Amino acid sequence: MARRIAVVEDEPAIRENYVSAFQRYGYQTDGYTDRPSALRAFTNRFPDLVIIDVGLGDEPEGGFDLCRELRGRSRSLPIIFLTARDSDLDVISGLRLGADDYLTKDISLQHLLARVVALFRRIEALRSPDPDTNSVKQGDLTLELESMTVQWKDVPVPLTVTEFWMVHTLARYPGHVKTRDQLMDDANVVVDGSTITSHVKRIRKKFLQLDPQFEHIETVHGAGYRWKPD
Repeated sequence: MARRIAVVEDEPAIRENYVSAFQRYGYQTDGYTDRPSALRAFTNRFPDLVIIDVGLGDEPEGGFDLCRELRGRSRSLPIIFLTARDSDLDVISGLRLGADDYLTKDISLQHLLARVVALFRRIEALRSPDPDTNSVKQGDLTLELESMTVQWKDVPVPLTVTEFWMVHTLARYPGHVKTRDQLMDDANVVVDGSTITSHVKRIRKKFLQLDPQFEHIETVHGAGYRWKPD
């Protein structure tokens, strides 16, 4: 069955361009003009991926609001921002709300497709886990690949798909430094270095909210990141 993509974009020409492009690549794709129409369509069933513009009609930050609402309903729904707004503040805001990626509209269609394919590939890997790596236990961390759940001191950590893969990659090899490129390769992510940094910061914050003493994700300056062994 073809995967379903929802494109939430208020400019008709741009929306139809992306809808048509994804359909040509075999995806079942629907377009929505604004936040309310998208939410109504998602009432009974989520698509497999949502691509959102930040400004939606009369709502300058309607895309951020939509992302917040969708993430409140599902922590694992893949969400990508595709927008003309490229300030660092906007990028950070989008990622903090739980988006898996933040792209600007000057991205080529081929590059956009590569991001989408990579995201779907990670989801498929979660559904068909390797038995040898299905579970990771590192001190107070418990990670289950099949159910895509992470617990810290027996308390669930609400990670997105991308965040889950980052923690999985680091925790499987405690003490080993993972460069940003290795994190992208191992987690099957196609993002830039600054996006990796933003994801890591957000992951740390989620663990710190549960445990103010958390310090297991270390930054190795000039090299990357590592999971600090107990």
